[in-house]
Amino acid sequence: MNESLLVALRGASFAYEDGPPVLSGLDFEVREGRALALLGRNGSGKTTLMRLLSGGLRPDGGELTVEGRAVRYDRKGLTALRTTVQLVVQDPDDQLFAASVGQDVSFGPLNLGLSDAEVRARVAEALAALDITALADRPTHLLSYGQRKRTAIAGAVAMRPRVLILDEPTAGLDPDGQERLLATLDGLRENGTTVVMATHDVDLALRWADDAALLTPSGAHTGPAADVLARTELLAAAGLRLPWGVTVARLLR
Repeated sequence: MNESLLVALRGASFAYEDGPPVLSGLDFEVREGRALALLGRNGSGKTTLMRLLSGGLRPDGGELTVEGRAVRYDRKGLTALRTTVQLVVQDPDDQLFAASVGQDVSFGPLNLGLSDAEVRARVAEALAALDITALADRPTHLLSYGQRKRTAIAGAVAMRPRVLILDEPTAGLDPDGQERLLATLDGLRENGTTVVMATHDVDLALRWADDAALLTPSGAHTGPAADVLARTELLAAAGLRLPWGVTVARLLR
């Protein structure tokens, strides 16, 4: 599998207006083909980091690069970034606004100036990938919570990004809904999409991710999930417990 560096923040700092620094001098990498779990306590900067990676925010210091090239924050540069990196926020109601599922999923491709035929192809592809083709004409206000989550993800998938970032995608889903969504993400990965998932669920992260990144006051600590999620001191700094799998393995030694 190709694991070349795809997206990176170098020395990135950011503070909201009149607020203290949320991130300071942060280095962070997204490698192609890797499933990356992003973890940290509330207020650690996970949401800010995801918005920086997707171009929703511009770092006050440092830079964002895609395949080694610094991102330009003009219209052309941001359009190029958003065809590479897409962010799906935690609450689908913050992302859905069109009258029907199909209309909502088509919004991004339409704004790229693609032909009608290409837009239809992308929408059909995204709906199929998220297993919601049958919902194409359904009003978004009639969808279940899980269906709204899938519709929001389909809107991002229709942009054909190389990196898909998801903020707590399994939150609010029952166990069956979580498993179906994880299977969908695995399918996207098999088709070449690199997936970054923010989560508080250390057991899910250990089971699903290739790599894990823990955001702590000392920075981002990234490595193979099985290694990072076994580091008690880092987990404690991130306000997290050891995964059950790690705890059981230690008891059985």
